[in-house]
Amino acid sequence: MHIVHTLPALAEALKPFRHPAVVPTMGNLHDGHLALVRQAKPLGDVTVATIFVNRLQFGPKDDFDTYPRTLAADCAQLEAAGCDLVFAPSEQEFYPQPQVFRIAPPPALADVLEGAFRPGFFTGVCTVVMKLLACTQARTAVFGKKDYQQLMVIRHMVRQFNMPIDIRGGDTQRAPDGLAMSSRNGYLSATERAQASELHACLQAIAQALRLGQHDFSALEAQAMDTLRAKGWQPDYVAVRRQADLQAPEPGDAMVVLAAARLGGTRLIDNLEI
Repeated sequence: MHIVHTLPALAEALKPFRHPAVVPTMGNLHDGHLALVRQAKPLGDVTVATIFVNRLQFGPKDDFDTYPRTLAADCAQLEAAGCDLVFAPSEQEFYPQPQVFRIAPPPALADVLEGAFRPGFFTGVCTVVMKLLACTQARTAVFGKKDYQQLMVIRHMVRQFNMPIDIRGGDTQRAPDGLAMSSRNGYLSATERAQASELHACLQAIAQALRLGQHDFSALEAQAMDTLRAKGWQPDYVAVRRQADLQAPEPGDAMVVLAAARLGGTRLIDNLEI
């Protein structure tokens, strides 16, 4: 596996290839990321993982400075998963000048759910993803469905800009108790970790109600929020939405239920397609 840290070295490493399959990450990798690499492997002639902690998507109260940087361990895991090339630039390399050009996604898609609680988050995501896809010459890119809204925003961005890139979603990888794998799970105490699967159980209950024909989405959402609060969570949202554009669904639409909630000091997100 080849590891490069500069844009010229990346361009040189990619010269022999025509169809890079790219998995963008912020590092601190877990089995969910590695599943995306394995998914990407047969989709191109070179498998590229990027590792870059993107300041633009962190809010003033977020954990940019303390976000774990574990490059050596990440590269060892990526090599074992079959990755061919890692691009891990410094901030100075990737943003040599202040990034004043930004990609601003439409409010209807980006200012709801996560965007309502993390203003500017998806502008930061779109800007860094646009740069990473361009620099890696991606023809396929794989993103995890755990960050469902992010996947939708990126798909719409690529489509709107007519970028010749196939965006694939990777299924959420879960622990045996249902907890979605996430870098943030490492912040949970032992007691909190034992409770953390309650978020997935909440989504499963809504999914079952929807499959049984319940269509009072607001009532289902409110009930789920109350259930989480009663168990000591601080929910930001539980929402039933249309898969295609995250707007309010009509009966018969393909749906997804999404949630974000804090357990102690850790904010977890999850979703379940219906």
